[in-house]
Amino acid sequence: MNPQASPLAIFLAGPRGFCAGVDRAILIVERALAKYGPPVYVRHEIVHNRFVVENLEAKGAVFVDELDQVPGDAPVVFSAHGVPKAVPAEAERRKMFYLDATCPLVTKVHAEASHHRDDGRLIVLIGHAGHPEVVGTMGQLPEGAVVLVEDVAQAERLQVPDPDRLAYITQTTLSVDDTAAIVAVLQRRFPKLAGPRREDICYATTNRQAAVKAVAARVEALFVVGAPNSSNSMRLVEVARKAGCKKAVLIQRASDIDWAFLDGVSRLGLSAGASAPEILVQEVIEACRARFAVTVEEVTVTEEDVRFNLPRALSA
Repeated sequence: MNPQASPLAIFLAGPRGFCAGVDRAILIVERALAKYGPPVYVRHEIVHNRFVVENLEAKGAVFVDELDQVPGDAPVVFSAHGVPKAVPAEAERRKMFYLDATCPLVTKVHAEASHHRDDGRLIVLIGHAGHPEVVGTMGQLPEGAVVLVEDVAQAERLQVPDPDRLAYITQTTLSVDDTAAIVAVLQRRFPKLAGPRREDICYATTNRQAAVKAVAARVEALFVVGAPNSSNSMRLVEVARKAGCKKAVLIQRASDIDWAFLDGVSRLGLSAGASAPEILVQEVIEACRARFAVTVEEVTVTEEDVRFNLPRALSA
């Protein structure tokens, strides 16, 4: 490092990076490869991170879009985001061996949706159209049983046949603050709106957003390591900007950094989405060390100790 290098204080948001659901999903693929041998097929990206996907591909995982691309005798894993009911039903019809890596907190939302449906309620799903988790959740119930609301404006316009028989659920990776604003509109318009017994936005999303808020107030720029198709990573960028750090951007890894972006910056925040491995965070720190006199401070808002069990077929 150049002894004349400019100082750069890096504030590391904690918690950051992998959550228990992502850890479990990746481990399911790795254990399946070890137990059954390659290839193991995976329907869609197991989690939204190219580095993770490419590492698993190197070990023998094959990622496909649909089940018709999977040979009938090969194991197939469903991604952490969850799948419509039609997918396991098709796998069973074809007598395929499958492992479900759906995050248990997403499965909880699926169960809530079914419970509300059984009680005769129309379900409002707060989420982002086209996201795999939203597709999977809407696919738990017949068409028309779930209506999607993406923002406050849609919540204001929503028309339902029976305002007294309405419930809401949410995607697990949303902005906590934005979701609260949408829920507030729905509750004002539909006073008998039923909600989840426990918050649908997962602990990891909530904790990472709180950590980014804590860091954003102290820095001039902030990097979120994650993928552009990762909802929770994109929300971290938005949270940082709303918390006062206007120079907040998403990067996939150190090679994406535009160093001119850090001109005049002496305090940098750094976080990572729930599907981004810590090795990519450390890669960014090392890239900064090559150009700046770096100091690192951890800003931890809470400790996480959540663990999820593997499917029975892999835990034996």
